[in-house]
Amino acid sequence: MEAGIDTLLLEREAMFRMGFFAAVFILMLVWEMLAPRRVLTISKLQRWRSNLSLLLLNAMVLRLLFPAAAVGIAHSVQAMNWGLFNWLSLPAWIEILAAVLLLDLAIYLQHLLMHRMPLLWRLHRVHHADLDIDLTTGSRFHTIEIVFSMLLKWLVILLLGPALLAVLVFEILLNGMAIFNHANISLPRGIDRALRYLLVTPDMHRIHHSILRRETNSNYGFNLSLWDRIFRSYIDQPQAGHDAMTIGIPEFRDARQVDRLPGMLALPFLTRS
Repeated sequence: MEAGIDTLLLEREAMFRMGFFAAVFILMLVWEMLAPRRVLTISKLQRWRSNLSLLLLNAMVLRLLFPAAAVGIAHSVQAMNWGLFNWLSLPAWIEILAAVLLLDLAIYLQHLLMHRMPLLWRLHRVHHADLDIDLTTGSRFHTIEIVFSMLLKWLVILLLGPALLAVLVFEILLNGMAIFNHANISLPRGIDRALRYLLVTPDMHRIHHSILRRETNSNYGFNLSLWDRIFRSYIDQPQAGHDAMTIGIPEFRDARQVDRLPGMLALPFLTRS
């Protein structure tokens, strides 16, 4: 039975991932139109064209360089009996839950490194240079950062040896939550505060895109909010308030550069740090 499920996951993982991604994208798009959180200041047409073009480029590069994707690597690790979970004898549900938690912790730590290490920050500032924030910002990452992230994810999978289902669940959560917590959507304050005990909400993550360095270096989580609380990187509200806060990076304020694909790809190689 387990072998049959693994075969299904291998054959259909792209369909599952893209299906959930498309569903969350459409839901957040409709929500943004019906109940936007902030008034956007930059041409949405230009930003979306560039951000989605970068998403498409990254998808093609990943498919070319890593045809097996994360689930395929997890299958290879399982076949070779490598990794922590292959050496432990745990109930399936505990293994899946623990694997998803540890993979999420790895993404939090990776995000922290992208801010703390100057070379990695040069790559990651492409994500932060967006002058507005909405659902497309969640897919705006430099191609080199995307490749680095996949290699790091492979390393974590190699060390953990997680079940294929755990990796697929995590990938679906990561992609969906990246769209959700960057979305320009309005949540009732009470619901936002309740959700924050478990999940990263749009209001929580928006602080991370503030132009103020202290706020940029906070709220690193993508899925679970507990890591920011544990490692004391959590900020509850932006200094200027959500409506008045400025999005982006102080050094890069020219929309003709930061919101066009050639400028986005060149951004890590510019001299300003």
